Amino acid sequence: MDKSAPARRRLALLSSHLRPATSPRKSNCFNPLVVTNCTSSSNAENTENGCIFCKIVRGESPAVKVYEDDVCLCILDTNPLSCGHSLIIPKCHFSSLKETPPSVVASMFSKVPAISSAVIKATGCDSFNLLVNNGEAAGQVVFHTHIHIIPRKASDCLWASESLRRRPLKLDQEAKKLGKNIRENLPSLGNIEDSKGQVSDLIGN
Repeated sequence: MDKSAPARRRLALLSSHLRPATSPRKSNCFNPLVVTNCTSSSNAENTENGCIFCKIVRGESPAVKVYEDDVCLCILDTNPLSCGHSLIIPKCHFSSLKETPPSVVASMFSKVPAISSAVIKATGCDSFNLLVNNGEAAGQVVFHTHIHIIPRKASDCLWASESLRRRPLKLDQEAKKLGKNIRENLPSLGNIEDSKGQVSDLIGN
């Protein structure tokens, strides 16, 4: 059995969201390869011989490092969708966003403004997409939590879905029921309940 088949299927799923390019894109970006040492421990779920991000963190695989601190690392994607496509990854192995501690998620996202600004300036782009593929159906290929920073330029036609017509949400009973179901599945976050413990279905009600 071809063990790489599932990975290829996930990659094909992610690629299906993209508009096929008419010609190969040339990148004018170049950076020397660097590696980083891993000073954090891995949990039991971390397949140390398999996870490419864990290998990069431990310094066993090369990567172009953009940023590093005690919690996370930012590298250039080795299969970029655009020049400057970067990944922010935690140094400890967490297979999904759900499994990643809130403090680690907060640390990763707190770096986005500074890193994205630097990427934009370095690439000459004026916009970027911030993306998390969480789960196989969403196109996650490497099951180690990571954030994509994808630089964009006008009319680059990167996402096929951008050409799709979006339908406005109908503020009907079905939408209210969906909102209620989401609220009921939220953990305790200090929520939006009023003093009577009731939640309004619509903002402004």
